[in-house]
Amino acid sequence: MCGIIAYKGRRRDAATLVLKGLKKLEYRGYDSWGIAVKKAQNDIFVYKKTGKIGEIDLKKLTLPKGEIAMAHSRWATHGGVTDRNAHPHASCNNRIVVIHNGIIENYLPLKKNLIKKGHKFVSETDTEVAAHLIEESLKKFKGKISVETFKNAVQKTLAKLKGRYAFLVMCADCPALIAARRGSPLIVGKGFDGEYFIASDIPAFLEYTNRVMYLDDDEMVVIDGGHEFINLKTGHKIEKRLIEIKWKAQQAEKGAFPHFMIKEITEQKETIHRALNQDEKLINRAADAIKNAFGTYLVGCGTAGKVCIAASYMFSQISGMHVNVTFGSEFENCRHFIKKGSLIIAVSQSGETADTLEAMAIGKRAGAKLMTIVNVEGSSMDRLAEISIYIKAGPEKAVASTKATTAQMAILTMLAYACAGKLREGKKVLLEASSQINDMLNPRYENHIYALARKIKSVESMYVIGRGANYPMALEAAIKLQEVSYIHAEGFAGGELKHGPIALISKGTPCIALVANDETHDDIISNAMEIKARGGFIIGVSPQHEAVFDYWIKVPDAGAASPIVNIIPVQILAYQLAILRENNPDMPRNLAKSVTVK
Repeated sequence: MCGIIAYKGRRRDAATLVLKGLKKLEYRGYDSWGIAVKKAQNDIFVYKKTGKIGEIDLKKLTLPKGEIAMAHSRWATHGGVTDRNAHPHASCNNRIVVIHNGIIENYLPLKKNLIKKGHKFVSETDTEVAAHLIEESLKKFKGKISVETFKNAVQKTLAKLKGRYAFLVMCADCPALIAARRGSPLIVGKGFDGEYFIASDIPAFLEYTNRVMYLDDDEMVVIDGGHEFINLKTGHKIEKRLIEIKWKAQQAEKGAFPHFMIKEITEQKETIHRALNQDEKLINRAADAIKNAFGTYLVGCGTAGKVCIAASYMFSQISGMHVNVTFGSEFENCRHFIKKGSLIIAVSQSGETADTLEAMAIGKRAGAKLMTIVNVEGSSMDRLAEISIYIKAGPEKAVASTKATTAQMAILTMLAYACAGKLREGKKVLLEASSQINDMLNPRYENHIYALARKIKSVESMYVIGRGANYPMALEAAIKLQEVSYIHAEGFAGGELKHGPIALISKGTPCIALVANDETHDDIISNAMEIKARGGFIIGVSPQHEAVFDYWIKVPDAGAASPIVNIIPVQILAYQLAILRENNPDMPRNLAKSVTVK
């Protein structure tokens, strides 16, 4: 979940360069940050501090010159949020420095053994053991250390570690920069004139190069003039394909918007349309895989998990097909159902979500076919899948997902139509919805929702109800409100209120009803009346005004695409509540953008 970036090249301002890149990775972790710079005299400068890198004025930092640097933004797992626990971490002699994203599961016995050998630890983290293990391997060497010796020491260390990791390692006595991964993402950017970048996400270095190579699990790269990729299990060298990324650097910037979240909400005018611009042969191929599968399993985590639930309704309603839904974190408990011929459809923005990747691995071992619906081309899920459908949403940097959510929903709805043999009809429905969304995302509409946000900004709890495919969107709406406003919010199936949750309703409790003009309409209005009879304040998200509404937010009558249009006003409401409650919507507390640990 942490953000990491490194640079090796000919620029003497490597420190400033990596810190600029780190600011673009802050969404991955903002408990603390730190930097290591290799100085010309072969010393390593380390600086680290609690707090957000985004709040630091780089001009006020005194940083040494150097051509190699690496930096880290932390999302805390092992050890509290302190300066000492911030990365980078150094060996006893301060000649080895590491940064890390992931969890080392066996660090405690390794640490105990190293302490017996005389090593002194200064942090509570699992990461620090790696620096000491490398130091231990290099103990017999003094002075200048060859690239080969350094490489072997890192390999020996990695062989002792259990768990998931992305590592960057620097040695004061060797000119090479080394990186390795198992389970956590790392991308190598190849610049010009011998420049290399290594980072968790592409936007960190996109302004310098769009040419990338992806590290796969149990691989290491050694940067020393050129690059050398090595398979850690076999020791063999690997040739990597250089891929050109189509994203533009400005897509990863806020521009005139105050926050990424509102920028990305607004971009849905275009992103849904782009998501639907798919090769029909690819969509039909994916549909055939679903129709011919021995059980189809939609798998996602968090927001992607809610999208999967909504999609299961769409497949049922549009194509009359049953698809299974499992959260990535629970997939292992369903592994007994997976057979040869099953199909796993992994849904993710980043393509790096640990639990979903593990579900794909379980499926692969069982002989299942793998498909992914993903935003990041070349991500781990993309490389693992036999069929990949890119949602084409562009970089999504706000922690709370918005544009990726609706793009995923659009593609899955289109797949449901394709399975019914109605692909052209489905695309028409969805494209009309995307055009109607264009009419929603304007200042007048936002002001209408802002007036509501001002009215309810101080409430302690609120609820969202829906039926059919809008029920999982009620769950997603609650997540959005929780993530950025910190208001206690819950989503319910409308018909379940009478079975307990209605006891939570008191006078003035805000309740959002997601309404569609379909067979669920009358029942969800009836559920809203039940809430109002107990004093609830009813907020209707609906194509038409209903007498039960205390506040009406109009949405287009989008037919099968109603879950897509209904979630957007709640995204806006969540954002505005965050602003009114003085929260940073891009960086909600305790959360990170890409969950790469289990």
